[in-house]
Amino acid sequence: MKLLKKLARRVFFALFAAFLLFEEWGWEPLARVFARLARLPLWARLERRIMALSPRGALLAFGLPVLTLFPVKLLALYLFGRGQTVIGLVLLLGAKIGGTALLARLFQLTQPALMQLRWFAWWYPRWKAWKDGILAEVRRSAAWRAGQELKRAVRIWWAQWRP
Repeated sequence: MKLLKKLARRVFFALFAAFLLFEEWGWEPLARVFARLARLPLWARLERRIMALSPRGALLAFGLPVLTLFPVKLLALYLFGRGQTVIGLVLLLGAKIGGTALLARLFQLTQPALMQLRWFAWWYPRWKAWKDGILAEVRRSAAWRAGQELKRAVRIWWAQWRP
């Protein structure tokens, strides 16, 4: 039973770490993509209105997309179950990438207001420290270091073959 618990913890840790790594990898670059939309007058006006929201309004503006993406992800799982793997995968990846981009930008816009909520101001630094600890543990792992070496080797190889 102890071995099973240990194995389940490791599997959960690996899955959760992969999720966090994707979020970490995509958060800033995808937020920058959405930030470029602020060049459009209508989009810039929308962002200014979001930044002016009260703390509760900011929570709603940040939380609503999370709730609307959930059914899309469930639909992707349904499609997997029906044997439509490619469509399900495209839908799931699109929801994940698009959702991450939208949430990252919304968080940038709403974070000052969200930090005015006592429970959020208490919870967020703890979440960030916990998440950073998990990511640090992943980055210390042999698999991560091997991946970094492979990435470095591929970059060198690509630089030699690129005109």
